[in-house]
Amino acid sequence: MFLNFIKNTVLLFVSIYFISHCSKKFNSFYEINNELKTTEKLKVGANRLDLLLPELKNKSIGIVANQTSVIFKNLSESDAKLQYTHLVDSLISLKVDVKKVFAPEHGYRGVSDAGEYVNDGIDIKTGLPIVSLYGKNRKPNANSLKDLDLIIFDIQGVGARFYTFISTLHYMMEACAKMNIPLIILDRPNPNAHYVDGPVLNMEYKSFVGMHPVPISHGMTLGEFALMINGEGWLENNVKCDIRIIPISNYNRKIIYQLPIKPSPNLPNAKAINLYPSLCLFEGTNVSVGRGTSLQFQIFGSPFIKSNDMKFRFKPKPNLGAKKPKYEGDICYGKNLQNSIILNEINLSWIIDAYKKTENKNTFFNSFFNKLAGQRKLQEQIKNGVGINEIKKSWEPELKKFKSIRSNYLLYQ
Repeated sequence: MFLNFIKNTVLLFVSIYFISHCSKKFNSFYEINNELKTTEKLKVGANRLDLLLPELKNKSIGIVANQTSVIFKNLSESDAKLQYTHLVDSLISLKVDVKKVFAPEHGYRGVSDAGEYVNDGIDIKTGLPIVSLYGKNRKPNANSLKDLDLIIFDIQGVGARFYTFISTLHYMMEACAKMNIPLIILDRPNPNAHYVDGPVLNMEYKSFVGMHPVPISHGMTLGEFALMINGEGWLENNVKCDIRIIPISNYNRKIIYQLPIKPSPNLPNAKAINLYPSLCLFEGTNVSVGRGTSLQFQIFGSPFIKSNDMKFRFKPKPNLGAKKPKYEGDICYGKNLQNSIILNEINLSWIIDAYKKTENKNTFFNSFFNKLAGQRKLQEQIKNGVGINEIKKSWEPELKKFKSIRSNYLLYQ
């Protein structure tokens, strides 16, 4: 029994040292938390009905929502025990006059492919009209807003500039401003809020995957981002949207928030979400990021990489969120990043390595890359063999300027 005590004590101290050592080495300025444990005392904006409901009394409401727009009943470490109700269903049950739903990319139920055209429709459960903001209109028109007194925006973001929900937020703010309709944003944590990194968008490359002069990983919640859009005059003709943020309680950006519900079909887990700001640059190349597999944004590869250094292989096939995946049925050679450390910066080593090991470098980049990078320079640097440290040093002046501006709009420590 005494020997067991000594053994357990030694194991305890070894475990404490290992956790402390790894935390200091890889994650010196934020906390690593097991899934959902960080959210036990945290309340997302949608859960703060005491602040929301008084704003909705005797008003006709429109809601920008998808599958992540939920009110949590509990947060459990087991997905099977996680309980929640959809915001729209909850508000209807509370006799709020919800008139219609606006759906972003991937649709109201969050099952459409990336870039897939989303049609208007009717929600089977509630009978509410669904107005697509990722179909013939990216920006709500006056007719879709004319019967509404107030709009609620409640969508989970992932903290990356090219995640299109930011653009949907921008256009909704613009439309509301022009029609003098208030907008309430129910804030949710940014799972990549623990770092700010990447090239700042050059506005010459403005598109729906990047509308603002911000870096790839901006480190803000959507509520904070909305304040920045307003405050920096980024809406058309410098109009201002009447916004109110229902903030997250018991939250700070050093917490890595584990999303209880996947935010889009190809971001299935915390690892994919953490790797997304770095790996999404591959979408502008001839390299697959695992769409059409069960390891989306956790692997990369292509049929054109044959190096012995990249022995991992996969074969994409159609699945949910990838009806026609890149290289369907072909063997792709690359790397599996499931066991990579938690990132606190944009990782360029993978895309540089893939470029070096691609047989025909003239076909590596496509026209989408500069939109994702937000500039032309990064592609030129990779082609010219510029080192990672030098590339990142070239980002520093704009990043420093952005961080200074960003500090004016932060709601959380």
